[in-house]
Amino acid sequence: MAQSPRFSARHPFLFGFLLIVLAVILLIASMMFFSSCMQDGKKIPFFNGGEKIGVVNIQGLIASSRTVTAWIDQLQQDDSIKGVIVRINSPGGVVGPSQEIFQAVRRLAASKPTITSMGAVAASGGYYIAAGSSEIWANPGTLTASIGVKAQLKDMGELMHKLGIKEQTVTSGSLKNAGTMFRPMTPEEKIYFQELVDDLHDQFVTDVASSRHMDQARVKAVADGRAMTGRQALQAGLVDKMGGFEDAVRSLKKALALTKDPVLIEGPETKRPLLSRILGSLDIIPSNAMTPGPQWVFSYE
Repeated sequence: MAQSPRFSARHPFLFGFLLIVLAVILLIASMMFFSSCMQDGKKIPFFNGGEKIGVVNIQGLIASSRTVTAWIDQLQQDDSIKGVIVRINSPGGVVGPSQEIFQAVRRLAASKPTITSMGAVAASGGYYIAAGSSEIWANPGTLTASIGVKAQLKDMGELMHKLGIKEQTVTSGSLKNAGTMFRPMTPEEKIYFQELVDDLHDQFVTDVASSRHMDQARVKAVADGRAMTGRQALQAGLVDKMGGFEDAVRSLKKALALTKDPVLIEGPETKRPLLSRILGSLDIIPSNAMTPGPQWVFSYE
């Protein structure tokens, strides 16, 4: 009796597809196994021999903080992490998240040597975060500083009028609807927003002066929103040393008296949707940071 053809012969295309799927699954499983394992509920490198230095990557516009601050807290609690590099390549972003990451970096620097390494740009909110570290490194051509605050308001009243759209708002006070896009600001509203901006600016200056151990008047002298090159920031006392990422790693290795090249543990993992990546590349604040009212931002443009 003749044997029936094998499954691979009867369904060659399906068989080939299943083989590809199996190969992909095995590849992903092996990558996950060799990249990390779990210990005491924490993700640690599988090949964890040697001393380790943590790396906190802060990229693009700052619209949220929870992922970054969670990674910073994990590095702080991990005794095998001897020091941390905060790598910043950001023009700044929204006020609250910038302050939260700054505070997390400052707490980290109080317990472990923490060096900020600036990339192409670390301005405004990006510089705010850097100020919390133990030491700041910048390239001579890095764009940094830009210590300042702006409130972004929109006046689309004329457009709305042409479209026949009118606003009808009932408020509990004269300033509750301040910043509406349906009309220009009143003189009272301009004073109100200026007071808010001035207070946020004072918080920025105070935190930089305190963390950098600088006289507040010295910080105020350059806190008019101007951007600086890394070299100018060094002269102004806002940066400590010139050099790139590898220079910062070597400096931290020397400070920690490590005899071998350290293992770099980088994070947090970033999985952004395609639209978010596009908006980030265009320096547009992501949609989760947008509201109909004023935008309070530490951002260099």
